[in-house]
Amino acid sequence: MPTELVPVPSVLLDRLLTLGVDAAQVLRHAGIVPSRFQPPRARLTVAEFFAFWRALEQVGARRDLGVRLGGEAPPHQFDVASLAALHAPTLGEAFQKFARYKRVVCGEQVTIDRGDGEARVGFHWLHIEEALPLLLVDATFSSLVALGRRGTGQPLTPLRIELARSRSDEAMFRQHFGCEIRFDAPLDFLVFEESALARPFITHNADLLALMVPGLEAALTESLSSASVADDVRSILGRRMCGERPSVDKVAREMRMSSRTLQRRLEQLGTSYQGLLDQVRRDTSRRLLENTHLELGEVAFLLGFEELNSFSRAFHTWEGVTPNSWRQRVRSTSS
Repeated sequence: MPTELVPVPSVLLDRLLTLGVDAAQVLRHAGIVPSRFQPPRARLTVAEFFAFWRALEQVGARRDLGVRLGGEAPPHQFDVASLAALHAPTLGEAFQKFARYKRVVCGEQVTIDRGDGEARVGFHWLHIEEALPLLLVDATFSSLVALGRRGTGQPLTPLRIELARSRSDEAMFRQHFGCEIRFDAPLDFLVFEESALARPFITHNADLLALMVPGLEAALTESLSSASVADDVRSILGRRMCGERPSVDKVAREMRMSSRTLQRRLEQLGTSYQGLLDQVRRDTSRRLLENTHLELGEVAFLLGFEELNSFSRAFHTWEGVTPNSWRQRVRSTSS
């Protein structure tokens, strides 16, 4: 995992205690010393951050812990991306600012895809091959909905939630978000009606934004200048593992360069488009096989393979076993 630091509220451990969670046990399970949460703001490595969220799941925390942690955070615990979003003029511009400046905070990349009357908000962590901790996904979705409700000053109900996991806790999710919940999805998505993006924010503060944006833009430029072209390709491919095989031409157009330039820059980094596509397909296949009940043919389709046999051969090359054998082994180990 990358060594960049992820900011977390230093009062997070106190919030866990108020929710009935043994924070000391969580830290012991995650292998994190309490001093890492020293005020005014704790910073964890990405490995520590993910270990912390997995430990929350493993110590028997309540299943609604993620949505409560995300939905009940006060504004003074927001990161700079959330603060910039809160002071935007509309919900749509709030989402855009949140997505733009999240890269300043950590390696989490936020995408907003609009079309067919919908706005689909997705989250992708750069360099992370494993499935995201479930409570982290819950908290992320809940916090963004809470931000929208706080900004508009009105109830804000998503159109639906799409979760890349097997069906569980459906009643809890429906009660919290008030919308349809779809399980066994290829990717985690928070989906709104596109028309909702025009809702005005009562928290809009143009003067404060004018003060914040120059510093955020400078930090973003520095962050993006150090990012690898390969990282961007992996991110784009990861978002498109939904039944298509993105060609190098499509990816290059999204990155605003020619396919020849993209291939040359990848070659300079010691990799290739096909190599990155194989990496993303391998990581995505492992996540879907482990965390969903999708049939093998459905997994093959989502990865962009034309037939199941092609996927099975590729998976055997990656893992040394068939997809079905790998799934059975992983589930028997975790049970």
